Amino acid sequence: MKQITVVTESSPGLLAQVSEILAERGINIETLNAETVQDYGVVIFTVDRYDEALVALRDAGVPAVSEDAIIIRIADEPGALARISRRFHDAEIRLRSVRIIRRDAGHGLVALSTERTERALELVKDVLIS
Repeated sequence: MKQITVVTESSPGLLAQVSEILAERGINIETLNAETVQDYGVVIFTVDRYDEALVALRDAGVPAVSEDAIIIRIADEPGALARISRRFHDAEIRLRSVRIIRRDAGHGLVALSTERTERALELVKDVLIS
């Protein structure tokens, strides 16, 4: 799975701008995380038409980058995420982003991105969705 990240100076309306650009092209946002970190606005999301979304954002002058996201399924219980993150720590693989994208029926779906995707896939092959 691919995710798109927008990092820019924080300003009122960043989420409105990004979502309107995508809506104008009929692109549906599937997952989304938006926050302010110091003076920066950070929006991380997935969409139904990835390539078109990148073009739309680029055409509008919005600084967007993309990266692979690994989707895993873990138990929805205390310590489940700790056990997964410990694997990455022990393998000395830095996690760029971690997002819980869904919780349902005793399990959670988590999107991870790293700088070493192939090695990361090996670490989580027992819980890998995509």
